[in-house]
Amino acid sequence: MSSSAVPGDDGRPDLKDLEGENEWTQLAHKHWNKPVKTRKVKNDVIKSEIWDVLEREGFPYRSQLILENLQLLENAFQSLDNGLIRKECAPLVSISIWHNLVSEATRERKFEQHPPLRKAWRASARRFDSADETAQAKLRFDRAWLYSLLLDFAGRIQESSTENLVYCERFLEFLTDLESQLPTRRYVNILIKDLNLLAVIRLSPTFNETENGLFRDLFVLLRHFVQFPIDDNTGKQHTQTQSYEEHCARLAQLQRVSLKNFKDKMTILALSNYAAIDKREDLEAHLEVLSNEELTNLSELLGFRSKYPPASQVVADRALLLQILLLAYERRKTFREVIRDLSVLPTEASLSLAIPKLNLQYLSVGDFLWRSFVLYRCESFFEIRKEMEETVKRLRPQETQLPNKVRFDGFSRMAIPISKPAIIEAGIPKVGHDRPAFVRAEIGLDVSRLADHVRREWESLRPDDVVYLLAVDPVETPRNLTNGHAAHATSRDFGIRSLRAAEVEQVLDDSGRMIRDMPPDIAANGYVARPRLRRLLVKLDTAAFQTDTAGKSKGQPDVYESINLVIRRKGRENNFRKILDTIKSLALSDIPVPDWLQEVFLGYGDPTSATYNKLSACLDQIDFRDTFLDWKHLVESLPDRVVQPSSNDQGKPEPPYILQGISAAATEPPRPSRKRRRDDEAEVSQPAPKSIKVSTYRPPNNGPYPTDAPKRNQVCFTPVQVEAIMSGTQPGLTVIVGPPGTGKTDVATQIINNIYHDFPAQRTLLIAHSNQALNQLFQKITSLDIDERHLLRLGHGEEDLDTDVSYSKHGRVESFLDNRGYYLAEVDRLAANFQAPGAHGNSCETAGYFNSVYVIPAWSKFWDLANAEDASLTDITTSFPFHQYFSNAPQPLFPPESSREQILDVARGCQRHIEKIFTELEDIRPFELLRTSRDKANYLLIKEARIIAMTSTHAAIRRQEIADLGFHYDNVIMEEAAQITEIENFIPLALQNPKDGQLPLQRVVLCGDHLQNSPIVQNLAFRQFANLEQSLFLRFVRLGVPTINLDHQGRARPSIAELYKWRYPKLENLPNVLSETEYLRANAGFRYEYQFIDVPDYKEKGESQPTPHYFQNLGEAEYAVAIYQYMRLLGYPASKISILTTYAGQRALIRDVLGHRCAKNRLFGLPRLVTTVDKYQGEQNDYIILSLVRTTRVGYLRDIRRLTVALSRARLGLYILGRRSVFETCYELREAFVKLFERPNQLLLTTGEMFPARRRLEDEVEATEMAGVEHLGKYVYEMTKAKIESLNAGGGQLPAVEETLEMMEADGEEGDGEGLLDEAVAEESEQEDIDGVA
Repeated sequence: MSSSAVPGDDGRPDLKDLEGENEWTQLAHKHWNKPVKTRKVKNDVIKSEIWDVLEREGFPYRSQLILENLQLLENAFQSLDNGLIRKECAPLVSISIWHNLVSEATRERKFEQHPPLRKAWRASARRFDSADETAQAKLRFDRAWLYSLLLDFAGRIQESSTENLVYCERFLEFLTDLESQLPTRRYVNILIKDLNLLAVIRLSPTFNETENGLFRDLFVLLRHFVQFPIDDNTGKQHTQTQSYEEHCARLAQLQRVSLKNFKDKMTILALSNYAAIDKREDLEAHLEVLSNEELTNLSELLGFRSKYPPASQVVADRALLLQILLLAYERRKTFREVIRDLSVLPTEASLSLAIPKLNLQYLSVGDFLWRSFVLYRCESFFEIRKEMEETVKRLRPQETQLPNKVRFDGFSRMAIPISKPAIIEAGIPKVGHDRPAFVRAEIGLDVSRLADHVRREWESLRPDDVVYLLAVDPVETPRNLTNGHAAHATSRDFGIRSLRAAEVEQVLDDSGRMIRDMPPDIAANGYVARPRLRRLLVKLDTAAFQTDTAGKSKGQPDVYESINLVIRRKGRENNFRKILDTIKSLALSDIPVPDWLQEVFLGYGDPTSATYNKLSACLDQIDFRDTFLDWKHLVESLPDRVVQPSSNDQGKPEPPYILQGISAAATEPPRPSRKRRRDDEAEVSQPAPKSIKVSTYRPPNNGPYPTDAPKRNQVCFTPVQVEAIMSGTQPGLTVIVGPPGTGKTDVATQIINNIYHDFPAQRTLLIAHSNQALNQLFQKITSLDIDERHLLRLGHGEEDLDTDVSYSKHGRVESFLDNRGYYLAEVDRLAANFQAPGAHGNSCETAGYFNSVYVIPAWSKFWDLANAEDASLTDITTSFPFHQYFSNAPQPLFPPESSREQILDVARGCQRHIEKIFTELEDIRPFELLRTSRDKANYLLIKEARIIAMTSTHAAIRRQEIADLGFHYDNVIMEEAAQITEIENFIPLALQNPKDGQLPLQRVVLCGDHLQNSPIVQNLAFRQFANLEQSLFLRFVRLGVPTINLDHQGRARPSIAELYKWRYPKLENLPNVLSETEYLRANAGFRYEYQFIDVPDYKEKGESQPTPHYFQNLGEAEYAVAIYQYMRLLGYPASKISILTTYAGQRALIRDVLGHRCAKNRLFGLPRLVTTVDKYQGEQNDYIILSLVRTTRVGYLRDIRRLTVALSRARLGLYILGRRSVFETCYELREAFVKLFERPNQLLLTTGEMFPARRRLEDEVEATEMAGVEHLGKYVYEMTKAKIESLNAGGGQLPAVEETLEMMEADGEEGDGEGLLDEAVAEESEQEDIDGVA
């Protein structure tokens, strides 16, 4: 590959090449950068204007890099879900490439192993024979394309040059992509093995060049996929036993061939056991005795290629043949063995730069888990290393006059300088392991100079928290804080020589007492002695300790002697170890996916095969209870079906409704055949509308008290929502796409309600990304007719539930015990009813005896009399045995005008009420017997709770613990599924141990919106290259899994909804936003209900960046607070106003301004919330003030999904602060901003109005234009002054400060369910660290 660079240039493209002054850029603008609905592959353009030009120029390196940056060609191979692209790419990796195998015998062996391949081979041959000359040329190109590239690659790696290296690294990535998906791997893998490509690469100069570490890492990744234990034809992953049997079969073949043809030299190899010859060094020793000719002969007899075309520049010499045989017959570690040996704790060792990708398809569940583990581990370790480097920079290590001593001139609250840790004990290795079972150490912490709040943070370290021990050397030239783009920024550059991780066991004081057991400090004469020393007992990383000990025995320095610093991380960020342990345990096990979901999850087969109408378990009849409000609602909800009352119900029956014939009504029409002639001959007939039979029943009377009445659904679901509820109630996979305000939470709640009542033996697991979303879903569940004793909320965040009762494990246990007292008192009342002596309400056990001796016989006697034909109404009411007990119920218990059936119905309700008492007490009885609170909580989880809610992070952290308890469930419902990473989507599916080799899941319901925020991944390489931000929800959508798209929004004014409707073309408005008064009235004091306000530089300054990625804009912060003050002066409730921003730095700045101007002012108070856009997904408020912050470039808001979230949070008013000149030039955001820019750039206010306004939205009114933030500030000041004077003159009082302070919560303290926020997590500033010094 030649370079066209000028002398002194490295051949790489500069900015002009990529921004419009280059021929390739002009070509892209000409053919592809036009706004069209679908882009087409232009073969003629690619051939004549790209390929031919490159060929004439000799494929210059500069041009190829420009093409790479423009992504004209590369994106095609990453979009195989596109039918057109797949059609073009599939022939290039089809069975026709087997024409290039070394011999017919190789093909025949494959045909014998899998006979259907022979049929595919013959079909390929017939296709070629029947084609014309032009088509045959195309087919010859298809079969030779990849083979030619492989030969060219084999030749390039024989030359070690920079240009070749870049190409070869890219080519290895390309081959890995082909090998990592079954459709492309099926035939490619055989060709790669036939060419012995792994052996060729391993012996190449490029591989053995010291500096080419990335190339070697990419080779290891390719080797992993080439040797992955899977049947390339069936897609079935081999078990550990099968893999070993295949290995033994290969060795047996080698022994037979050796004994038959080289008996004199290979007898020992032929007669040895497998374990004696499957190690590389042993096998190499046996093969060394063969001459070059004999080695070639052996390779050919075993079916290996020994000759290569000249174009490959590969010579099959002795070294290559030996390498081929060694790679083929040595014992290889399986991917599970590789995972088992990987530590989940970081060290300073460099991480592999070659990382796998999350694709549309996976080879197996094990492959998916392996990729997820490697990616999550790498991302966690990179983040840890980044934090360590930033902390060490703040500490500013300096050299001292003493040898091997370092002085730290800086400070960080997250770090404390220490002397070397003292190794206390090393445990004896466990059976089958060679490293210590544990290694304990003690670390002394000097806390005398720490401020009290910082010291308490260190003292609050919990068992199993991870701390980091560093050996830091002085840095000669301290590095300044940069924007994350410092050249050659390695750990060594910051002085980090070594890094070890340790788990906290205990925190002790200087006397050896546990800090948690110590009484609080008591002041003596007003003085509390400042602690000087704390001791940290930790468990060291045993794998690293073993490596360090082995190195020390070989003369290497002792790592632990040089450790001089301990660093901690924030609790939420330090969950990585438990999550890695969970993924690792899943990868090491044979955790299955339910059979009905297997193919869809892996991305193969029919994407509709997991939907309920394709499953044999599909239910034909379902009780939909209160889903439908009345008959009219039922008929309107099923527009494409004929709704008929059953023969037993005449007219229009009242709900609840039982629908019969659902499975038949849901059956899809047959797909057209592949033979066009057959379709032409078949008669085209429109299928008749399917009919559904509807029956009803009378809901049982649950008792005479008002609290016995069941709660009813009041939501009038739309037809699409009903379709989603029907699908979610059925077994199978349901994917619900819910645009903003379309009620996907209501739909999920009704699905849960139906499952709870229709399948009382089943248990449902609720999962959400954040505590906030989970609490919203859980609160709606509590308002339905679901017994609270069957509800359980796990993890942090339960305390934020707006309910009177606690749904945590311990809260539920306390609730059971409280209910025990209430129900036992009811038993005493029943005993008084019978005048039965004794302590019947003493315990659940005595209550049970009382029920069997008194209550049940009394009911039997009553029903015998009541069912007698000659019993009169007076006899029935008189013989009722519980008149005294029900004397506190609404009277009369039996109304005089009641019929016989009505009286019996009341009696049945009374019986159910009493039966419930003893049923509840029977459920409570285990809590009497269990002694410890832990046992009670675990019993509640595995036996009592039927609806269990937790965040995806909590599930990942506690998976093993929960599964080991014997927890089981039948259904999984995920809210915010599009915001959860794919591995976090998977773990809740595997939160239980398999039964009979299968996970007993019956339903999986995914609710989300892939057009809003995706999972947030900080590292660009993991986010874009590895596709770590891919969610299972998005992958299912891309694979073509049927989705139910909710299409009516009821949140925002129609005009505000128009701002994001372009993302949802079919989105309509519900009647409430068209008719309710609050949507028709204007916003008091504002000319418009939404407006983009252009904010110029404030005090000659726009955006600022105090620390990397920590963006602020003082002008917009002041403007946002001024608008809030103005609204409060007009009477807007603070709880109905939220302020959003796109960066964490701006959030902090706005809170500072609010604290200064509003917090202690009773006229204003604080808004409901000040937070970032990312964190506000799923939330809403009446009025939103949005600060976009950036004034130089768009920033991460260029991601349309974030903008969609930002524009869709407001119900009645949206006021956006930004720099118009920046956002109007952004092509991606044009559709959203075009409507905003139709209105004036300056804020327009109206006078003479107070909240709520009487003016209608469409009314014309004169408005006052605010020239800028100074103008608005002065306007607000005058209004405030007038308001105070008015209050003073009228003798009024200032209102109390509204405590709506969700905004005063500490940043990111929503618990274990929150992900990382914004474009990057803002680090602590140096000033904050200085403030932590005592």
